[in-house]
Amino acid sequence: MSAPTPMSTPPSAALAWADADPYAAALRAGRGPLFLRRDDGWLLPLEVERWCARADAVDREVLDRCEGTVLDVGCGPGRLVAELAARGRAVLGVDVSEAAVDHTVRLGGPALRRSVFEPLPGEGRWDTVLLMDGNVGIGGDPRALLDRVAGLLRPGGLLIAETAPMDVDERARVQVVDLTDAAGADALFPWARLGTRALLRHARGWERAGQWTAGGRCFAALRSRSTSSSAEPPKRTAVISSQRARNTSAGSPVASR
Repeated sequence: MSAPTPMSTPPSAALAWADADPYAAALRAGRGPLFLRRDDGWLLPLEVERWCARADAVDREVLDRCEGTVLDVGCGPGRLVAELAARGRAVLGVDVSEAAVDHTVRLGGPALRRSVFEPLPGEGRWDTVLLMDGNVGIGGDPRALLDRVAGLLRPGGLLIAETAPMDVDERARVQVVDLTDAAGADALFPWARLGTRALLRHARGWERAGQWTAGGRCFAALRSRSTSSSAEPPKRTAVISSQRARNTSAGSPVASR
């Protein structure tokens, strides 16, 4: 599928995911049904039950590949952050949803309520960034998101992204809805769906570090280019804050687990 022109993210739409009542209610209940509704009415089911459960075998395989300090972008209810924290790893989750951040903290994982496009702790020093559960779609502009992630990583840092299990490269405006709100009363916001081939096409300036499938899910690993072979090693302390930011300013929507 050819890619439509990427869309900008107006401030009013940026809060749509964070303020979507069906999403917050589903996270608090730990179950769906919940959907992303495209502006043409097409519904994409969201795997709320899996997101609210503990990390499964496929998740743990992904986490085994992580290096050093880990930033989970769009951490949702926090299963990956909690698993890494339980392993004693330095990790931080970020999400625009207050319900998601609260759930992550209750599981024992550090998290901030913040958009990936806002200032974040440890910029340029993270060893690994995660974009799981469709979070390559954040903001509806894959290249802009990849550029932002490159700025969060240390030179030579690792991005692990979960991609759609099909060859798709799609931009759309979407809403979070449940079965009682299938018409979608909340504001539309830009989103993208990418298969692995599409992600690799957009990953200009990145080095390919592998791709794999497990449990019907697809993943790709990319490495940011090293600026210099003599670059100073990343500082691995004072990167993580265990305090949740009460930041409610606008930012591009972050998908949640």
